[in-house]
Amino acid sequence: MMMLYLHGFRSSPSSFKARLLDDYFSTHGLIERWRCPQLPASPKQVVDLARAQAQELLQTCHETPQSLTIVGSSLGGYYAIALAEELDCRAVLINPAVHAARDLATQVGEHTHYHSNEPMTFEPQYVDELADMAVPKITKPQRYLLIAATGDELLDWREMVKFMDGAHQIIVPGSDHGLSDFEKYMPRVLAFADGLTPSSQVD
Repeated sequence: MMMLYLHGFRSSPSSFKARLLDDYFSTHGLIERWRCPQLPASPKQVVDLARAQAQELLQTCHETPQSLTIVGSSLGGYYAIALAEELDCRAVLINPAVHAARDLATQVGEHTHYHSNEPMTFEPQYVDELADMAVPKITKPQRYLLIAATGDELLDWREMVKFMDGAHQIIVPGSDHGLSDFEKYMPRVLAFADGLTPSSQVD
């Protein structure tokens, strides 16, 4: 099992989901199989960085892409889809922004990061970069696990379910965009990353 975690818009490796996974890989002596980079604002730079990190994992562990799982939360889920299609690896999508160019068009401008308050600028051309990497339809749906919360206050979980048709899906009643009860679902994420097939279900 190898895992690359891609955080969401304005987030960081300090997010609670990333820290929970980091703790797991650390305590089980698997830290060399784990990557969670701070992502830049530019979507193109994100994908370039994530691709490089994925290739580093594959070379370090001497394994095939099928042993790699990319976990993406929110905007990170959008990137995870693009990379899973390119690399032919597994992906876990947590409340993903499946229509990111549309959804992030409203976010052009100045922002701060959630965990550091450091400034970031989301440029107009970044919306075009998101559009350029759009995946019209997923292939090999079995390589995807979607975790979608019906209580997501930012994105419509029904759009996620429709876009990820055929994928393994866990629908979480209530909860929120950040999936604050992620710890409950982490064992299933790890099992999927380890090659086990989860049952699609409503929790």
